[in-house]
Order: sequence, then structure tokens, then C-alpha cells
Amino acid sequence: MADKIKKFFQKKKLEAKFKLAGPGHKLTESTSSSSSSVVTKSKGEPKRQEPTDATRQAAEAALLRLSGQRKDTAFNTSLAAIQAQVRKELEAEKKTKGEEAIPHTSSNPVHLEASPHLAVNGVYFRCSFINEEVLTKEEWRNKIKEFLFQQLEEERGLTACLIIHSCNYNRSKVTECIDVLVRYLDNIIANPTETKFHKIRCSNATFRDKVLPILGASELLFAAGFRPTRLENNGVEEDYWVFQPELIDGINVLEFLRESLKSADRVELELDRNTQVLSPGEAMRRIELPSEFYALSPEELKKEQQLKSEMMEKQMQLRTKAMREKEELREIRKYKFALIRIRFPDGLYLQGTFSVYEKFSEVLEFVRSNLEHELPFVLTAPTGHKFEIGDHDQTLIHLKLVPASILNFQFDGEIVDNIQSIENLTYLKPEVMMTVQSL
Repeated sequence: MADKIKKFFQKKKLEAKFKLAGPGHKLTESTSSSSSSVVTKSKGEPKRQEPTDATRQAAEAALLRLSGQRKDTAFNTSLAAIQAQVRKELEAEKKTKGEEAIPHTSSNPVHLEASPHLAVNGVYFRCSFINEEVLTKEEWRNKIKEFLFQQLEEERGLTACLIIHSCNYNRSKVTECIDVLVRYLDNIIANPTETKFHKIRCSNATFRDKVLPILGASELLFAAGFRPTRLENNGVEEDYWVFQPELIDGINVLEFLRESLKSADRVELELDRNTQVLSPGEAMRRIELPSEFYALSPEELKKEQQLKSEMMEKQMQLRTKAMREKEELREIRKYKFALIRIRFPDGLYLQGTFSVYEKFSEVLEFVRSNLEHELPFVLTAPTGHKFEIGDHDQTLIHLKLVPASILNFQFDGEIVDNIQSIENLTYLKPEVMMTVQSL
């Protein structure tokens, strides 16, 4: 079933690429006329939000200057000034061309300029099935819903299953709905000629309360060969969904829909790391986290604060280690996400966002993917504790790295002595360094 879904989305992406490529032309046909028509058409279109060629050239020139200075100047002393100059040039180019300012963060082009008060502005996600945009969860929910409903005419059955699993956020309600729909399908699969299983009365309490409110349920019934129909029942007309066998290509269609429903496949979101590089001055500021990091609602948080104040006197009393650990665990369970900062020997910090249930190995992979040199390294806690291999499969919440932690980076073993002898060493990739926030 997962393969069918992958093929479905791959097909959609391929179609989108062909649409972007524009109309084709014969090999014997001159391209001059078609080119001119495209140019004429573009004049009447609204201005694109992407940077112009001149803006890109300015950015590339700045990057070249930056890379040229790497041989002579340490990043941790000069990067803030260079970065500021890059931004000035890009802003000047923007004003000249009358375009909107391009984002400061090349890897996350939508929203990631740092707030003066928050460590991050929010929690963001990607959905590789659809595109590479970086959006909030709510924005992605709307986009996924819109995308799936657009596919109904072409692939109603599988799309309806994806809508049920992906566009309804009360999982217990979804489970109840699926149980009822599967029962409808099973009854017909087991008794295809039994007409009593061919009708679903819309006023039935189970249908009204468990099926009708769920997005995608009606579309699933439609794909299964049901149609809304008014029938007379004891002299009174009522609304029904009536199964019409001639509308589907055999019972195997119902079997496919049943398995698709039970597979629980859905369009998943991937947490975006919201990668940023911080200067020492920015990293030393107090970390304030946005509301999206919390597992509790604002009202619940307020209540927690009140309880915390009432417990202040009790905190002065002697407590057992077990009591302290229990309270500590209760405190960190308020959070859904963790902000991890990696401090490098040159004074810069690499920052990323993680789920509290991700393993420590994900933090290691995040650091590794942003390093200029692929060499063995270790991370240590501010207390000096070195994270060993046994810690790699532990979750961040288990390691008590929630809600925010600073870890120290160093190259491992004999590499340290050789690395320290290299002048003006850079730790992070140039494209990552371009996200640094100046003092």
C-alpha cells in the first residue's frame, strides 16, 4: 500500500514539472516566435516574488568574497562584518529593483529571521510528498487538504483514504469512522447479493455521529459505488447512501478500499530543523521559546505557573531523589519540541529544532550534515559529561535535554591535536555560515 501512495505522489510531481516546462514545439518549428510570445505574455503577469538575476549575482558575488577570505581570516572574528555587508548589498539591490527583501536564511526562505525576544519564531515542517516548502503545521494542514481534494476526480478511492487519515486530527474519531466504513465494506464483500447491506440510512445514529463528520468518508463511499438517494420508507421519504454494483469494477475494488483504510497510511510531515548559526552575543541571550514548543495549552500553562508558585515553599523542604526526579520529569513533559545549540571552539553556535522524542543520534546527524570536514567528533554537556554510544539511542527527553540545551563540540581523539594546529579553521559549511546572526 505504501508503494501505491509513493507512486501516486511521484506521478503528481512529474505532472507538475511538465506544467512548469510550458508548451512544447516541433523540432522543425522555429523557436523565435514561441519565445517572443512567452515574453509578451510575461509582461502582463504579476511580479514574481523570486530574486532577480541581478540580486542573485550580488549574492553570489558576496559568497565568492566570503570564500576568498576564508584562507586569511577566521570566521568567528570577521563573519559578522562580512554578513552585514552582504545584507547591505542585497538590500541595496532590492531597493534598486523595487523588489521585496530576500530572506536572510538561504536554507529556509520563508520565515526564519530571528526575533529579538524568541530563540526561534516557531516550529516549521516540510512535506516531501508535495513540495519542499517550509511551513507551519497549520499551513501544511490547509495545503495538504487542498492538494488531496484536487486529486479526487482522478484517484477517488486512494485519495479518500488519505483524506480520512491526513485531514482529521481527532485520531479516536478517525478510528471509529474507519471501523464503521470497514464494516459496511465487509458486509458487501461477504454478502454481495444481500440487498439489506446495500443501503445506509443517513438518519442512522452511527452514520450520523461517526461517519458523516469525518472528512473523506463521503468520498470513500462514493468510490465504493454508493450514491446519495431518497427512498420511501413506510410512506416517508428518507435520505440513504445506496450501493450500486455497476458503478465499480467488481468486489476487488471494495477489498482494495478496505485494505487502504486499515493500512493507516497518511501524508506525513517532517520537522524542519530551522537551522541557524548564532554569534556568541546572540547565543548568550536568554532563551525564550514560542508557544508551539509546549504540549500544554496557554490556559494549562497558566495553571501550571500558579501551581508552581504555590509549591515554592515546599521546594525549600528536604525531598528524596525520587521526588526530585519525578518533579523534573513532570516539568519537561510540558514540551513537545527541544531547541539544541551546539557550541563550537570558534565561539559560534549551531541551532536546530527537534522533537523531544527524537533520539540523540538525530542530533549527531544534524551536526554531521552541517560540518565542513567529515571527521569524527564528540558532543559534551556543559558539565563535561561526554555522550557515549549508549546514549545515541536515548530520546532527548530521557537525556533531559528538553526544552533547550547547549552542547559543546570537539573533534575526537588524535584529530584534536592536528586540528588545533590549523590556522583559521572553519567548522561549518559556508552555506550554513551564511545564516549567522550578527551581534
